[in-house]
Amino acid sequence: MQKLVYFIFFLLALIPLPVLQGLGSVLGRLGFYFATSERKRTTKNLHFSKLAANDQESEKLVKSIFAETAKSGLELSIAWTRSSKHIVSLFKEVHGWEYIEAAIERNEGLLLITPHLGNYDLAGRFLSEKLPFPLTAMYRPPKISWLENVMNSGRVRDNGYTAPANMLGVKQIVRALKNKQATIVLPDQVPGEGEGVWATFFGQPAYTMTLASRLAIMPEVTPLFFCGERLPHGRGFALHIAPLEGTLNGNREHDAQIINNNVEKWVTRFPSQYLFGYNRYKWRKNRPAT
Repeated sequence: MQKLVYFIFFLLALIPLPVLQGLGSVLGRLGFYFATSERKRTTKNLHFSKLAANDQESEKLVKSIFAETAKSGLELSIAWTRSSKHIVSLFKEVHGWEYIEAAIERNEGLLLITPHLGNYDLAGRFLSEKLPFPLTAMYRPPKISWLENVMNSGRVRDNGYTAPANMLGVKQIVRALKNKQATIVLPDQVPGEGEGVWATFFGQPAYTMTLASRLAIMPEVTPLFFCGERLPHGRGFALHIAPLEGTLNGNREHDAQIINNNVEKWVTRFPSQYLFGYNRYKWRKNRPAT
C-alpha cells in the first residue's frame, strides 16, 4: 500500500499546478455537498469567527474553504515527491524575509510558527531549502504507520527533518533551537490532556498548547509567524513572514492567549485558506463557560 500511495502521489505531482488545483476545487465542491459532518463543523467554526456577515456569505466562504482544503491535500503530492528546486520555483512572492535575515545575523534560533493555513508543507520545504541550517518540523504522527513513512520520505530531505509531537520530539525541537537552527510548530493543534491551557479562540474557549509560547521565550530564540498563501488561478504561492505580536511574560494562560490572538489575525487575512474543518474545539473536559 505504501508504494502504491507514493506512486499515486508521484503521478499527481506531475500534473501542472493550475490543473491540480482545479481538480482540488472540483473535489472540494463535491465534498461540500457530501461530507455533511465536516460541512456542519466548518460552518459552526466559521460562525464563531464572525468573518462572514450573513448566512449567504457564510455558505459561499464554506464552499471556498472546502475547495482550498482539497487543493492542500492534492498539493501534498508536490511537497512529498518533487525536488526542492521545483518547490522553490512555485513561490512567486516572499514577504518579510528580512526578519529571518536579522535573526541569522543575531545568531539566534528560529521558531517558525504557522497555523493550519495555506500550504504549510510547501512553505516548510521552501524554508528548509533557503535557510543556511537545518529545519526541524514538529508533526502529529498519523494513525496509519505506512502513511507516516510516506510523509517522512517527503519531509526528511536535504535540510529538512521532523520531530513527532511527543516528549522525544519536544527534546529534539529544543535541541535544534539551542543549536541556533530552525523549527516549525503548528500552534492550533489541540494538545493532549495536561499539555495545554484554556484560552479564547475567536471568542470561544479552546484548549490551547503551551509549547509554542514556551519555546518562544527561550533565550536567543526569535519567534516568527509565517504562511504559505496560495495565489489565485494556479499562479503559485506567496510566503509571508512577520514577528509575533504581543509580549510573552511566562504566564501560561496569558501567553497562550497571545498566540491565539496572532493566529486569529493570520486567519482573518486568508480566511478561505484556513482549515476551519479542523476540530479545534473538540476538547470538552473542564471547558470554561463561553
